[in-house]
Amino acid sequence: MSDNVIHATDSNFNQQVLESDVPVLVDFWAPWCGPCRMIAPALDQLATEYAGKAKVVKVDIDQNQATALKYHVRSIPMLLMFKNGQVQATQVGAVGKPQLAQLIDQVL
Repeated sequence: MSDNVIHATDSNFNQQVLESDVPVLVDFWAPWCGPCRMIAPALDQLATEYAGKAKVVKVDIDQNQATALKYHVRSIPMLLMFKNGQVQATQVGAVGKPQLAQLIDQVL
């Protein structure tokens, strides 16, 4: 796993995501989710490629149910792109690295 991927919790989500000075791609996932594990390598690569310009944050929905409820996570993986504390884009389901990069690029 990339050192650039941040694992956020209910307690630090505001600090890691909403108060971030760069756009943040949030991956709502769970360890038992096959499609979530499938996109993890692409997220690791993007976290490295966009270091300093955007952040990649993962939120385990089993461990952080309050945050998952707040953002109406009903199926995973669910990716939300945040900028200035606001959701700018949403992607539900596993997609390839180009589509994930596009989520980030549209808010940079």
